[in-house]
Amino acid sequence: MKSVTNAIGVLFGLMLVGLAFLVATETVTRKLFNFSFQGADELGGYTLAIGSALAFSVALVGRAHIRIDLVHMRLPAAVQAVLNWAAAMLLAAFGLLLVYVCWTVVADTMEYNSTAATPWATPLVYPQGAWYAALAAFALLAVAMALRATVLLLRGRIAAVNREFGPHTVEDELREELDDLKQR
Repeated sequence: MKSVTNAIGVLFGLMLVGLAFLVATETVTRKLFNFSFQGADELGGYTLAIGSALAFSVALVGRAHIRIDLVHMRLPAAVQAVLNWAAAMLLAAFGLLLVYVCWTVVADTMEYNSTAATPWATPLVYPQGAWYAALAAFALLAVAMALRATVLLLRGRIAAVNREFGPHTVEDELREELDDLKQR
């Protein structure tokens, strides 16, 4: 799973570097040669939408979604497990909601053959399709993880639920930092 999230991170990073290069080149050519590629802002919007949707999956796998754990860590392990399961279920429900809402946008775009209101007049079904695919991947991953949390909870594997679905502890973060330091 870590290799998939690393690949997604690299993909998003390359998208941002490419966008930065395009914006820098556009700025120079506009200033020096009074020429514009027109569309750097359009590509920036697509990059942000698709990259953000990809980042949802990376954050999900890395257990990096924001959780307020001030009270959580003081609760009994069984209560923590139920809360962690509920968080996984709610995140899966949110992912499915995003996919549903995104699909209505894409369906309308296809029905009306919508294009961007820019000089490129990009058929919006392409960038919205990539956005939808990234959100669908997040939703599928969230549902799979919620199902795993459910199975673990039903089997009484409280420690496993807390380990896999609970917020990072200070010890987890310290271990990750030390592992990172060793790799350098």
